[in-house]
Amino acid sequence: MLQILHDTNIQFMKYRRYFYIFSALVMLATIGWLVAHGGPRYSVDFTGGTLLQVQTAKPMHADQVRKAIDGAGFRGGEIQASGTGNEFLIRLPSQQQKDPFPQVRDALLKLEPDSKPELRRIDAVGPKIGAELRSKAIWAVLFSLGAILLYVGIRYEFKFALGAVIALFHDVFAALGVICFLNREVSLTVIAALLTLAGYSINDTIVVFDRIRERSKQLHKLSHEDMMNTALNETLSRTIITSLTVFLATLSLYLFGGEVINDFALCMLAGVVFGTYSSIYVASGLALDIWNWIDKQKGVTRAKAA
Repeated sequence: MLQILHDTNIQFMKYRRYFYIFSALVMLATIGWLVAHGGPRYSVDFTGGTLLQVQTAKPMHADQVRKAIDGAGFRGGEIQASGTGNEFLIRLPSQQQKDPFPQVRDALLKLEPDSKPELRRIDAVGPKIGAELRSKAIWAVLFSLGAILLYVGIRYEFKFALGAVIALFHDVFAALGVICFLNREVSLTVIAALLTLAGYSINDTIVVFDRIRERSKQLHKLSHEDMMNTALNETLSRTIITSLTVFLATLSLYLFGGEVINDFALCMLAGVVFGTYSSIYVASGLALDIWNWIDKQKGVTRAKAA
């Protein structure tokens, strides 16, 4: 295995409780946001309606565009402007007409005759289909997490399985929190990112757990904490190389991939960061605490290395 760090001796498990506190704060903040806003901000994929991506020749203020759209009869629409001010995502509630762009174009031309509105993208979803998609997306996420829980539970002991599954929920929920805090919409693309993240997160955790299980047989005279620190230091190079590679590739998608894939890349960026540290400080940390608790119940004591 390629090594970029050699003979490291970082006491990872010594600081696990600080990361417990940090993770708990992230979870509570996400839950608080969801409660305060009545859930995540769903895209037209799940609520029904029409999403227009419109580009204009001249920059325009979002508030002016919003008033123009309201004046055209599309009350309740949401406007999101790009950084340059000449590209807008216009989200309209469900309408009877199939193509609202002609009215939107006329409203923008009335506001600014030289704006030359150009339709770049249009997505339309009926309210019934949107509700069905939302239900299926939720079940898809829950089913995937449940299947991963079953797999880890069969392959590993309870102490490992519980830590891995809590870390998995932590990573997915934290990534969702980033999407919510940045006021991004939860779309089918974001759901795809969350499912991809779940696979990435559990893969990283499994690699760490495999090394811990291997070293627990070889270093059985050491305390669980010392043995885990040894295993984590041995997998540190692999963790850094894998996470950094995925992070840089995803960052490229976020910066240069365009509007369509932007939310997917953002969700993955957040997930890679949370997933990397959670494999060490959440999954492994919880496994260690459960392991120590089991030994305590059995009356087993292990000497900690000096």
